[in-house]
Amino acid sequence: MEKPLGSKVRSSIWTVKPQDVRSRLDYLATEEPLEIRLSHPAQTLAVTMRTPGHDFDLTTGFLFAEDIIQHRQDIQTLRYCIDPDIDGDQRYNIVSVAFRDGLQPSLQRLERHFFTTSACGVCGKASLEALKIQGQSPLDTHFTVSAATIYQLPQILRKAQNVFTQTGGLHAAALFSPAGQLLRVREDVGRHNALDKLIGSCLMADELPLDQSLVMVSGRSSFEILQKCLMARVPIVCAVSAPSSLAVAIAREFNVTLIGFLRGETFNVYSGIERIQT
Repeated sequence: MEKPLGSKVRSSIWTVKPQDVRSRLDYLATEEPLEIRLSHPAQTLAVTMRTPGHDFDLTTGFLFAEDIIQHRQDIQTLRYCIDPDIDGDQRYNIVSVAFRDGLQPSLQRLERHFFTTSACGVCGKASLEALKIQGQSPLDTHFTVSAATIYQLPQILRKAQNVFTQTGGLHAAALFSPAGQLLRVREDVGRHNALDKLIGSCLMADELPLDQSLVMVSGRSSFEILQKCLMARVPIVCAVSAPSSLAVAIAREFNVTLIGFLRGETFNVYSGIERIQT
């Protein structure tokens, strides 16, 4: 019987210090492939490297970000694949999805995702024009938040990263209220996967759009981070590190407040400063 995969594994390591080399056990963040498979007709939609856990959130968030589904009801069934050749065991590296009757989305957008690493994202193949084709419009500017609230987000996120505390090897994406309350957090070896898990969990809870919320990601902001947040209508996106040039271009094009280098009581605003109350 195949067992569900864990988010961390133990491994023997050597710690090297001046005049001292010691062997000990440590935790590593698990990285395993996940195949997202369409049930009818049988077809592989994408393969990504991820940290096991919240695989259904990852699947729904990914399909939502790719504009394949718009609502929780668009999914009829979502389950791990059953292998009839191995006593009907579940395959925890394969998620099988069936769309609701009548839904026949175009799957051409998924061709670039037949295999992705946990970090590669769109690999430069997407564009601002592609987002416009999806019907995305600039966000309004009515949502505001105080700088004091922004300052406290990294510390709150860090305390909520349970698996990172044990492994030191995971990214995180977190959803916050305007007052800075942590609403939910997801971790993964890949930044994009963590965000897909977060948005997917909100989709399945019927909480989209996220137009009255903030999202914070560990690491940097890339094109795909902004694309996913725009699809979920997130007005303020914060990151610990720097954004890419294309992330800034998207933020300015679609009126997203983009914050980077959020560390201590300082941060940079690359777009949408009008949403920040100082």
